[in-house]
Amino acid sequence: MTIDNRIQVVLIDDDPHLRQALSQTLDLAGLKILPLAEAKGLAGQLERDWPGVVVSDIRMPGMDGLELLTELHAQDPELPVLLITGHGDVPLAVQAMRAGAYDFLEKPFASDALLDSVRRALALRRLVLDNRSLRLALSDRNELSTRLVGQSAPMLRLREQIGALAATKADVLILGETGAGKEVVARALHDLSSRRNGPFVAINAGALAESVVESELFGHEPGAFTGAQKRRIGKFEFANGGTLFLDEIESMSLDVQVKLLRMLQERVVERLGGNQLIPLDIRVIAATKEDLRQAADQGRFRADLYYRLNVAPLRIPPLRERGEDALMLFQHFADEASARHGLPPHELQPGQRALLLRHSWPGNVRELQNAAERFALGLELALDNSAPDGGVSTTVGVVSGGLSEQVENFEKTLIAAELARSHSSVRSLAEALGIPRKTLHDKLRKHGLNFADGGAHSHTDDLD
Repeated sequence: MTIDNRIQVVLIDDDPHLRQALSQTLDLAGLKILPLAEAKGLAGQLERDWPGVVVSDIRMPGMDGLELLTELHAQDPELPVLLITGHGDVPLAVQAMRAGAYDFLEKPFASDALLDSVRRALALRRLVLDNRSLRLALSDRNELSTRLVGQSAPMLRLREQIGALAATKADVLILGETGAGKEVVARALHDLSSRRNGPFVAINAGALAESVVESELFGHEPGAFTGAQKRRIGKFEFANGGTLFLDEIESMSLDVQVKLLRMLQERVVERLGGNQLIPLDIRVIAATKEDLRQAADQGRFRADLYYRLNVAPLRIPPLRERGEDALMLFQHFADEASARHGLPPHELQPGQRALLLRHSWPGNVRELQNAAERFALGLELALDNSAPDGGVSTTVGVVSGGLSEQVENFEKTLIAAELARSHSSVRSLAEALGIPRKTLHDKLRKHGLNFADGGAHSHTDDLD
């Protein structure tokens, strides 16, 4: 049993008369209290971020106040513990203060002294927990920006949504194209949630053979089918206390979808060949690259399951919608690959940056990561414009129009790519492109580009 977070004071004293009197004092002051006759087992009932304080007598049968202090502070060293002492226990109380007790009150003490100490302790506890929440939020934000690299508006919005959803218990439906990073997002939701210490179980439903999918998900008892010689714990049951990630959920058969819907609604699972309903405490994160609403309209996906999953949808923007994030991501993956292979890092040249910005990235982040790996190994930066499910492969530099138009488009893309970098002046921009400043000024005007668009401020002395 866990003590309710609405309880502000846990009061422990084996003397029933004193316990009743102190309870009445605290209750009349408007505080929510839980009076107890013994200390044993209290630490196991308090969560680490419980927002209250503990008031305990020192001398009690069984576990005394000092033992309780040691046990509570092993779990949370910042939990305020106030000790009540008799006259002869003052040296013991001083020892307890050195061990981390918040305060001690010597019997007999005035009611106001108890209330003053408790209120100060509660104020301190609120401050400690506020600081913890702030540190956790900053840590989560930093962790998310490391996992989900990019500063485009779609990525900033995605990180904000993940941060908001991670703190809830809601099941989530992730929508994203192949290679967009659906499992990365699912893991982030798990690791930033209160379930982070529980298991994260990832299942690709599209990779499971129809003959084994139910056994894999739900488990089975011995003799459930031919070859089932011993009990098997299914993935749902194995994820108990944590998060279950179901990728390519659109590939599940309608029969399995019925059982999944029941599990989502009732939070129980029944092994194949068994009769026992096993309660589950899991969060389900499903992912799909398809429009499930359209699949439901076509009879390929159960409409009731779609509506059950679509409570908290989370869309991952494809890489082609993320602008210059491609450059940042590419350099990030290339630097990682260089370090992994023990090679010196390579810097992208202006022409290469232009190619990356013009590419449509049909394979999304997965394709970009592979390209960055090849680049880190010193191989040619060749990109493929074919769709992940097939299609025509083309050179990334090819665009529609005649030769003159292609040259103009390439020139504009090349200058725009260099503008995306941080330059302190037009002079440095011109040097990076290898052209005179006057020529650069003319080309910026011709293509409708502005030096300020690159994030820097132009210097008038550079525009001569």
